Amino acid sequence: MEIKKIEKQIGVGCADIEEKDKRYVLDVLNTGRLSYGPYSTRLEKQFAALHEVNYAQLVNSGTSALRLAVHCLRDAHNWQAGDEIICPAVTFVASANVIVMNGLKPVFVDVCPHTYNIDPEKIEAKITEKTRAIMVVNLFGQIAEMDPILRLARRYNLKIIEDSCETMFVTYKGKPAGSFGDISCFSTYMAHLITTGVGGLVCTNNKDYAVKLKSLANHGRDGIYLNIDSDQNLSGLELSEVVSRRFRFTSLGYSFRLTEMEAALGLGQIERKDSILLKRKQHAHYLREGLKPLVNYLQLPWWPFYKEHAFMMFPLVIKPGAGINKKELVMHLEKYNIETRDMLPLINQPVYKEMFVIEEADYPIANWINNNGFYIGCHQKLTKEELDYIVKVFFDFFKTK
Repeated sequence: MEIKKIEKQIGVGCADIEEKDKRYVLDVLNTGRLSYGPYSTRLEKQFAALHEVNYAQLVNSGTSALRLAVHCLRDAHNWQAGDEIICPAVTFVASANVIVMNGLKPVFVDVCPHTYNIDPEKIEAKITEKTRAIMVVNLFGQIAEMDPILRLARRYNLKIIEDSCETMFVTYKGKPAGSFGDISCFSTYMAHLITTGVGGLVCTNNKDYAVKLKSLANHGRDGIYLNIDSDQNLSGLELSEVVSRRFRFTSLGYSFRLTEMEAALGLGQIERKDSILLKRKQHAHYLREGLKPLVNYLQLPWWPFYKEHAFMMFPLVIKPGAGINKKELVMHLEKYNIETRDMLPLINQPVYKEMFVIEEADYPIANWINNNGFYIGCHQKLTKEELDYIVKVFFDFFKTK
């Protein structure tokens, strides 16, 4: 029996804007304070506390957060052009881009076949005398296997950059995402766990890094003056000092600031993070149960008992020997208005194949994922009818297999 196609696409993300979010944004518009202000401060403080870090800095994207993290560590520790940062072979291209843009070299490491995060057992073989850091990426909503990675970092005196753009509010052995890295980075882009439209945060427990990160996000400005509150309630010599230095720039920086309107939107979202994550987890459970009869063909999301999963999306990989063509399956889903995305291929991208000597066969798990992996939406606005429809469309494809 032919499935009746729905007219509205079931996307991988959603715009989940509630009345409180709108009220906060309207309050910003009414006050006329559109640049960094009280909503930004509240969001940074709440986000830092939830992820057990001392400092959080709002920026205009997760990519900007990553670029600042690498730049800050490069300058703080005098890294030289050509120094290396280890990076997983499956991640969004921004993870590797920011390494290159800072004059450094990404060194790719294959990933775990079940969590899709960097494989700790394959890192040490890639460490050289030029290795300066490990960029750990927490993909799809779960934290990477941090204990062995942290042991390696201590043994070789390496910094940890935690790219947690796809994972927030969840834990690994009781510790939250973002609390493991020397600097950690998050994204609040449209399709992410909470959204400011476009935006991100860069976090650290190191006070010196925090000062540098804030300065870099503000054109490299002297830390004595970073927003319009910096010269308020001052007088005498203090005011004179700020006035004399507020247009002083101490390094080459960027304009990576977020607006107060976006911060207000993010604050509204973070205040209902629990309901957002609960719905995502419930929807993931529903899809896992519904698709369980297809486990001979599809690898469903998996995580160990000591981790939580935020389910920014619902990743699937066709199993070896299943005899299923990924393109045929994906196009079947797209035909029925179920949006799909590739699972963040990196090592097969034209720009990196041209820039570096990459043999995909050297990364067998990443190569398998690139050829057989994709994800669908798992967001909080999915309805039961839509979830049932997704399962039916999958079964329609497999009915002749």
